Order: sequence, then C-alpha cells, then structure tokens
Amino acid sequence: MPIANPSREEIGEILRKAKRIAVVGLSDNPERTSYMVAKAMKDAGYEIIPVNPMIEEWEGIKAVKKLTDIEGHVDIVNVFRRSEYLPEIAREFVQIDADVFWAQLGVVNEEAYEFLKEKGYTVVMDRCIKVEHALTKQH
Repeated sequence: MPIANPSREEIGEILRKAKRIAVVGLSDNPERTSYMVAKAMKDAGYEIIPVNPMIEEWEGIKAVKKLTDIEGHVDIVNVFRRSEYLPEIAREFVQIDADVFWAQLGVVNEEAYEFLKEKGYTVVMDRCIKVEHALTKQH
C-alpha cells in the first residue's frame, strides 16, 4: 500500500496532544540533524527521551539503549535511523504501544508502514517533526 501521511491538521493535533517524544538514533553531536531537531522540540516544551545504545546521555538526559527500556507512556517515537532499520524499530514500537510512529525526512519503509497501519497505529514518514511543529504553530 502506498504511504499516506496524516493531513497537516491531523499532524497539528498529534503535536498538540503529545508530551513525550522518544528519539531513536539521537546523536550527542550538536552538528547532527537529530540533535538539532530534538533540541528544538525540547525547547518547545516536549520531554525528550534519547534512544541510542552508543551514547550515555543527551543534554543531561540519560539515554536508553532501546524503546523497550523506556518507563511510562510515549506519545511519539521519532526515528532518525536509515530506512532499512524501520521494520525492527516498528516491532519494538508495538511492544511499548506508543501513539505515533514518526520517521524523519528522507526515512521511509513500506514494510514498517504496512505492519503498523494493519495494527491501527498512526504513522508519519518522510516528514521533519521540527518543520511540522513550526508549520502547525504548536505551544
């Protein structure tokens, strides 16, 4: 099935309701896009949960190795990994029953999309959460 993202209005609603964003592949290097985007979302008032087995912490927040290490509910899982990793991340996502699976700009995987849609999840792919946040004027 072709990938169809929620409408801009629906994306605005997702971002209005969300409080906790788990960022998969978040880098502790300030030059990396994942760092800049997560920092912008943190500055906008979201709680960021760094998910990366290669770092200890990000912006003073302890990182977890994988999604299933997170305690409590997650509203959005924002993925900064290459497209081929999405099916594996989607399976972890289902285990934590987060609300929205969000793959960053340039990250798309039809297998992961179909897997999540069949289970009734909201999926956003190939969109930058920071750009969508700015376009829908959150907080």
